[in-house]
Amino acid sequence: MTIFNFGSIVSDNFYRTPRIPAPGESVRVDSYKNGLGGKGANQSIAAKKAGSDVIHIGAVGYDGDELLDILRNNGVNTENIHKTNIKTGHANITIDPSGENAITFFAGANDTQTLERLTRGFDSALPGDICLLQNEVNLVLDAAKVAKSKKMKVIYSAAPFNIAHVKSVFDYVDLTVVNQTEHALLVQEFGSSFDKPLLITKGSEGSCYLSASKKFNHTTPNVIPVDTTGAGDTYLGYFASYLDQGRGIEEAMNIASFAAALQVTKNGTSEAIPNLMTVTKFWKSSGIETLTLN
Repeated sequence: MTIFNFGSIVSDNFYRTPRIPAPGESVRVDSYKNGLGGKGANQSIAAKKAGSDVIHIGAVGYDGDELLDILRNNGVNTENIHKTNIKTGHANITIDPSGENAITFFAGANDTQTLERLTRGFDSALPGDICLLQNEVNLVLDAAKVAKSKKMKVIYSAAPFNIAHVKSVFDYVDLTVVNQTEHALLVQEFGSSFDKPLLITKGSEGSCYLSASKKFNHTTPNVIPVDTTGAGDTYLGYFASYLDQGRGIEEAMNIASFAAALQVTKNGTSEAIPNLMTVTKFWKSSGIETLTLN
């Protein structure tokens, strides 16, 4: 099977600071670096490293060649990434000593998707293939409709969170992924009427899967975080890959938890995503006997 990811590609600017600035405050930067990021790109690389074939559908600007090379070098199919004549999207990420971050996102080329290009990107999709979606690109609803028409399994990461976006894609989504803050907003809006499967990521507190017939809770291995940027994307990429490989929800949550925990122990986003061999070695050496590797 194949994972089709209709998602963002951005250039990440990392600023390490003594603290995340308060409104109106200026803080001197201790260090700076740049790398590939964006929820879409991160998820694609994570899913590929977990063992899936991944086709990324998206857009970069005239300045996006280096980012495309990174995706290709990680084994992601980039044939359906369009190159536009405006700037590639970017994110400015401020990171404090505890690894927490604050992010400002500029969409750039990510908002230049067209229905024709995204439809062409899904040409080779088969029933049962996975479609990953999130809100850092335009035409998410159109992509969800195309994917559903092909009987794909649609996994929607509702971030950056917008309740209107969630409502618009609700009928076309098989699994919605949110963090704790986003889950609270969902409950506030829908109450108990949100009756589709839900995956809730809780950072260092683990994750939870809820559906009409199942509920799984998983803890996260204890690590010392260096940079939490991209942890959720790493989790979802690994989770989707294990579903793509025919594994169950519980096993997918297990591997995703260990992958995300390992990812936050390094600086960066996509470049900090571990490969499957590293994750399974970490899992086996964790001493957590309730989780079983095949």
